[in-house]
Amino acid sequence: MGKNKGLYQEKVSFFKKVKKNIPLLVMLIPSLVLIITFSYIPMAGIVIAFKKYNYQAGIFGSPWNGFSNFRYMILSNKLWPLTRNTLLYNAVFIVMGLVCEVGFAIILNEITHKAFKKTAQTMMFLPHFISWVVVATIVLNIFGDHGVLNNLLNSMGLESVNIYSKAKEWPIVMVLMKLWKSTGYGSVVYLAAIVGISPEIYEAAKIDGANIWQRIHNITLPCLKPNIVTMLLLAVGGIFRGDFGMFYQLVGNNQILLQTSDILDTFVYRSMMSTSNMGMAAAAGLYQSVLCFITINLVNYIIKKVDPDYALY
Repeated sequence: MGKNKGLYQEKVSFFKKVKKNIPLLVMLIPSLVLIITFSYIPMAGIVIAFKKYNYQAGIFGSPWNGFSNFRYMILSNKLWPLTRNTLLYNAVFIVMGLVCEVGFAIILNEITHKAFKKTAQTMMFLPHFISWVVVATIVLNIFGDHGVLNNLLNSMGLESVNIYSKAKEWPIVMVLMKLWKSTGYGSVVYLAAIVGISPEIYEAAKIDGANIWQRIHNITLPCLKPNIVTMLLLAVGGIFRGDFGMFYQLVGNNQILLQTSDILDTFVYRSMMSTSNMGMAAAAGLYQSVLCFITINLVNYIIKKVDPDYALY
């Protein structure tokens, strides 16, 4: 009897909450429709990964071929190297990006000269709007055979450096280009969070004799912890999905650089262009999605065990 009464009270409480928040729920409808339309309905296209797709028959009319599309990736002997490259590159991007974004946000917040602060923010934010095509052209004109760097070295009587034939050094170039392009945009989130911290806390710390490093360590970073964890979880959700635009434009089809800079996305694109096998591309995409799903759930589970308040769900 008591159990049934408790369930009844929960139902009444739920309907009261719904009635109280009707305006907010109505405002949520357009977003819900967009998510269902563009995120959930297209998931039906997953069946392409298990079909021998042809354009005339369409998605649901194409014949089934089981796991043949997945077998192609496995038999190519590139599945593990490509997965490893994608994972390691994104892991470095996430960690280095987090350090640089938080660091630059703190530095910008500590700058007191308004004109210099605005100029620095603009210069840092600008690379985000530059296309990877333009970035690839810039890199080529700097590090190419007849680029600025080699012309400078030749004028000094030194040997030229052909960076496009050095596969081992190329990951460093990729990381630097990624940080240069994304740090300014990413730091905006943390800068906004820092601005939201009450100035009274900093004033009280100054009165107590805390220097700038102590204020950053004991006030700024702890206050940024929720933002850092949230952004980290969101980034981990795509850790097995590479930035196709960056890798394709910077590396292209250079077989030497592909030894250390080939990822799942670029491999799938090249394979699809050479074989026109849409099913294989869908299989690779499903493979990446499953890995991302497992990873984000695992990381969220770990965070939930350490501190439930910072978990996504």
